[in-house]
Amino acid sequence: MEDGAPVTDRSTCRVCGTCADACWADARQLAGRAMTAEQVLAAVERDRPFYERSSGGLTLSGGEPLRQPEFAAELLAAAHARGLHTALDTCGHAAWAVLDAVRRDVDLFLFDLKLADPARHRRCTGVGNETILANLRRLAEGGHRIVLRCPVVPGITDDDDNLAGLRAIASGLPQLERIELLPYHGAGAGKYRRLARNYRLPRTEAPTPRRMSDIASFLAAGGLTVGGG
Repeated sequence: MEDGAPVTDRSTCRVCGTCADACWADARQLAGRAMTAEQVLAAVERDRPFYERSSGGLTLSGGEPLRQPEFAAELLAAAHARGLHTALDTCGHAAWAVLDAVRRDVDLFLFDLKLADPARHRRCTGVGNETILANLRRLAEGGHRIVLRCPVVPGITDDDDNLAGLRAIASGLPQLERIELLPYHGAGAGKYRRLARNYRLPRTEAPTPRRMSDIASFLAAGGLTVGGG
C-alpha cells in the first residue's frame, strides 16, 4: 500500500491467478484461460443452432491469432472437419508459411489494414507493412474470400493520402468482397489503466458520422463495396 492505495509490482507477476482467486470482491480478475482445441470446439458446438440459422460460425480473433500458429491450425482444421464455417481475423503480419498452413481451412479472411505507407506503418505500429501487403496479395490471388477492415483513427489513418493509398491497394485485389470501416472508439482506455499502461490517444475522439460517410463515399468512388461505420 502507498498513500492508502494498493500498488502492484507487475514485474513479479507470474499470471498464476492466485491473487484473483483470493480477492473476495472480484476486484482482480484473470483474463483468459488455457484451453485445448477440443475444449474450444465443445463450447462452440453449443451454439451450432444459431450458426445454422444465421450462416455464422467460428471466428478466430485476438489480439493476433497467428501468434499461436499451431493452435490456430489445429482449431481451424477441426472446425472444418465438423462442418463449421470459419473466419480468421488477422493483421496479416506473419510468415507466409504460417498463413499457408491455415488458409485451406479458412472460409473468410477478415484482414486488417491500417496504413498504406510503409514508413508511417512502421512509425505507428513498430513494423513495416511489406509482409502484410505481400500476404494480402497472395491470399487474394489464391482466390480466398477477403473482407478488408480499416480502422478510422482521426489524425492517424483518416487523412486523404492514406485513404487514397488504401483505395489503391484494395482496388488492385481480386476476390475482395468489401471494405469495412471501423470508427475509432476509446473503449480500450480502461484496459490500459487496469494494466498500468500508458494510453497514447487519451484526447482522440471518435470520427463523426458525416466523416465516416465521406470516407465511405471516397472509397466507393474507386469501385469498392464499402460497409461498416
